[in-house]
Amino acid sequence: MADKEYIMAIDHGTTSTRAILFDHDCNSVATAQREGGVDYPAPGWVEQDAISIWLDTMSVMAGVLNNSGIEPSQIKAIGISNQRETTVLWDKNTGLPVYKAIVWQSRQTSDICDGWKEEGLEEMVREKTGLRIDPYFSASKIAWILNNVPGAREKAEKGDLLFGNMDCWLVWKLTGGQQHITDATNASRTLLCNIETVDWDDELLKAFNIPRSILPQIVPTSDVYGNTAPYAFFGLEVPICSMVGDQQAALFGQLCLDRGMAKNTYGTGGFLLMNTGPEIVRSKNGLLSTIAWKIGEQVTYALEGSIFVSGSVMKWMRDELHLFTNVNDTEEMANRAGTTAGVYVIPAFVGLGAPYWDDKAKASIVGLSLGTNRDHLVRAAIESMAYQAKEVLDAMEQDSQIPIQKLKVDGGAAANNFLLQFQADLCQIPVDRFKVNELTALGAAFLAGLAIGFWNQDELKIEVGRSFEPQRSAQEMEKRYQNWKHAVMACKEFKPEIL
Repeated sequence: MADKEYIMAIDHGTTSTRAILFDHDCNSVATAQREGGVDYPAPGWVEQDAISIWLDTMSVMAGVLNNSGIEPSQIKAIGISNQRETTVLWDKNTGLPVYKAIVWQSRQTSDICDGWKEEGLEEMVREKTGLRIDPYFSASKIAWILNNVPGAREKAEKGDLLFGNMDCWLVWKLTGGQQHITDATNASRTLLCNIETVDWDDELLKAFNIPRSILPQIVPTSDVYGNTAPYAFFGLEVPICSMVGDQQAALFGQLCLDRGMAKNTYGTGGFLLMNTGPEIVRSKNGLLSTIAWKIGEQVTYALEGSIFVSGSVMKWMRDELHLFTNVNDTEEMANRAGTTAGVYVIPAFVGLGAPYWDDKAKASIVGLSLGTNRDHLVRAAIESMAYQAKEVLDAMEQDSQIPIQKLKVDGGAAANNFLLQFQADLCQIPVDRFKVNELTALGAAFLAGLAIGFWNQDELKIEVGRSFEPQRSAQEMEKRYQNWKHAVMACKEFKPEIL
């Protein structure tokens, strides 16, 4: 083993940070993971400690080497995939954040976004960025920190403040403060990047009152950016060779490299991406146009539907409703129920994402009766993940005019066979799950390995573990889908004030 070489992927997600080693055969050979803390300081607010994320990253890097017996010198490159949009601003002299990292899910900047919409900025934003004005993206989070943290704007104007999503923050720490960079995929999620020029847009910066001086340099998704500082990686200088938003990483990891290929990640949220090649497809159906990756000078684009709450609805049912203790039990519960008994769960805990973009919508459970039991509720929650994905897939086909022939899937909830069979039935297409479920980390590893010639593109490979074929009739599933859409409309219409 001592003569083998590996790529290390750092996969930083919303709820955990992992380090995974991949060998030349594209196999995952060792993993270390740490759960991360999430704070909810007020209703709708979601924050994290960026210093803790950095410490977790150092811990998992050490842990994966210690667990495997692999020497640090056998690591040929590091690739980073990260939760996107989550925003941190830090003092470049002390290296300390001036405020907690504001997480992509947080709605604490809704008032800022409402103000920008009232100023009539929505159309300009959509044309330049492919996105919508929404608290989901980084710009309003930056503005909130600059406006609400004492001294933050003054530091920014003096050139002492730096902004980054978590890829940027981790690379800055890993390189000892030498590299303040972000890749094109992460830049495209800030609401500040023109996705045609792949550069920060001065008109947007002026409109949002965000100084350019705090922004990182935008770099390709796969490249040799620089080396780790010796103190950050066991005394060695190892090249950092990829930075990529987690959903784009999963798209690449599932080898959706051709136009029209699509994937869904059932994670904390649900994220569906379709490769649209070198073309920016402008959505008329509530989707986002985004950068899939930039390799060299070649930019590949994607259509994306972002579902704010997918797998995390199961965490809520476990932790708050105590309907089960182990999420692995939910598949059996769903099968045992046999039906939802007319119950639909609309998990709009932080509003509705694509294709609705309604940040005022409230989560709802409709269709309850005295005969409703916990199995019915669990089944309805699992089905909600598939229904939300179906809505996005329909919008993708309409926008792109490309029929989706197959859906590739990953994420924690993709282990649930009931969910994937229901998804195949609902969409009437095959759903492929892979033998390796670490597709986000694998994508980051692939992109890093390509940058140093560890692999060429023909050597990249993944193996399907199971393919779920449609079993129920299209007519039956369409009736269920129409019931779901009626339930969503009821959820959107009922928006009570918190008294």
